[in-house]
Parts: sequence; C-alpha cells; structure tokens
Amino acid sequence: MRIGRTAVVTDTGRRRIGNEDAYVFKPPFFAIADGMGGARAGEIAAGLAAAALEEGAEPTSAEGIVALIDEANRQIWERSIQDPDTSGMGTTVTAALVAADPGKVVIGHVGDSRAYLYRDGTLAQLTTDHSLVVELVESGILTPEEAERHPQRSAITRAVGTEPTVEVDAFTVDAEPGDLYLICSDGLTDMLTEEELEDVLEKTAADPARAADALVAAANARGGEDNITVVLFEMTDADAPAEDAEPGVGEEPPIEAADHLEQEPTRSLRRHGAGPGGRVAAILLLLAVLGIGLLLLYLGFRR
Repeated sequence: MRIGRTAVVTDTGRRRIGNEDAYVFKPPFFAIADGMGGARAGEIAAGLAAAALEEGAEPTSAEGIVALIDEANRQIWERSIQDPDTSGMGTTVTAALVAADPGKVVIGHVGDSRAYLYRDGTLAQLTTDHSLVVELVESGILTPEEAERHPQRSAITRAVGTEPTVEVDAFTVDAEPGDLYLICSDGLTDMLTEEELEDVLEKTAADPARAADALVAAANARGGEDNITVVLFEMTDADAPAEDAEPGVGEEPPIEAADHLEQEPTRSLRRHGAGPGGRVAAILLLLAVLGIGLLLLYLGFRR
C-alpha cells in the first residue's frame, strides 16, 4: 500500500485579515499548525512549528512525530520568553505519517485541529480536541449539541509552545486501499458539521484536489469566520498506477459540492502552485493592461 493522490489548500477566510495557519506537505509526512496569540504572534507560532516539523529529522514512527512536536514546543516557548511581544503565543499541531510499515498511518496531535478518515462513504474523526467544551461534554455538563453552539468552543486546553513541555497524543491507524485522510484547522470544522463534511466528501472524494477546494468553498459559504487549511491524501494498492504526488490545485472551487449551503462569492484561494487556468487569466490581464497603455500613448501623441 502507498500514498495516492494528494491535495492542500489554505485560505484566509472571510473575516480575518491575515492567515495564522501553516502546513507541512512533505509526503509521506503531513501536518497543520493553527496559531494563536496577540498581534502576529499566532502566525509566528504556527510558522515556527511548521519549520521545526519540516526541517527536523524525517519521522518514521510515533516516537519520531512526538520528538518533532517536542522540538517545535521548545522553539516556540523559548521565542516567547525572549520576545515579550510574543508572550503567551502557541499553536495547534496535527500531523500524519504514512509509515514504512505497510498499511499504517501514524497520527500526532495537540490542540483542536483535527484528523479524519473517510472510508466507504463514512467520515470518522480520529483525533480528540483538547478543548474546554470537550472536557465539559465528557464530564456531562454539556451535550454535544450544546458544545457546538457554546461561546467558548474555540478555547483549547493544550497547545504547542504555551508551556515548557507539552503532552502529545500519538497513535497508529490501520489503513486500507481507498482510504482518504483529512487534516484540517478548526476554520473548517467550526463552520461545517461532521454530516456536512461527509456530504461534501461523498460528492468529491474521488478527486482529492476537487474535494479540498469544495471543503474550503463550503466553509466560506457558511461565513468563513477563521482561516481554513485542508490537507488530503489517499491510500492505494501498491500495484495501482502511480498518480501525480504534487498537491492538487484544481480550477475554480466546485461550489456544486456544497449546493445545500447558502452561497456567497468565494474569495480566491491561496494554493500550493497555480493551475493552467490561473496562468491564462494572468496573461490575458497583462495583454489588456498593455493595450490600454498603448491606447493612452496614441491619444497623447494625437494631442
């Protein structure tokens, strides 16, 4: 068994000015970091985490992922001590490794970004949020439905970089051919229920690039209140024809995949790479600008 097609999309959303999400796309290793903190501190924390995960020794096991997250925690904590402007900053981290051991996917997790498995038409959440509302649900104080509407649903109880050390959830999942793994920031899951995520994937899972665009478009259609980052990768038989391992970039987001949601104009996505449609549009725009310039020059000479 091996990795098939992959896709990654990150988007600022409709309410935020900047993007405090960061990601690692380094097959067979993938990760998302969603930063928090005042001013630009969240962006700094997520960037430090992503850099530590990407530049560290390539993990081969759960222990390797934990070591990378521990190093990210150390770097963020030390930066927050040295720079008062970043005091208290932190980030979530959710990472996935397709292990050398055939049929195994290793997950490392801190915070409320999530990892999901879409298999045989059913979506299952693999990680458990380290958040206040989850603790209240587990203690019986809130119902799951109340937790979805709770004003403190974004308050997390564990993050990378907020303390000198961090406890990392790490576990292994048995993979099967046809599995689609989703890693995402809470900008997606705060906007869409699990049933809505499953509905989008039911229509688009056959094409991970299209699925990634559709998920982001659906979250933006619901308001896009936070940054949205989506990483998708599928598992295939070792004997299946090799697919392009580059991140899918797609064309326009397939809004029909979210046609049950109220639609709004979609902000252009910031993708890893650029599709051919985007290059053609850029060339046409350049020709139009040059044409206007020549027209103005001609009129100037006539005067």
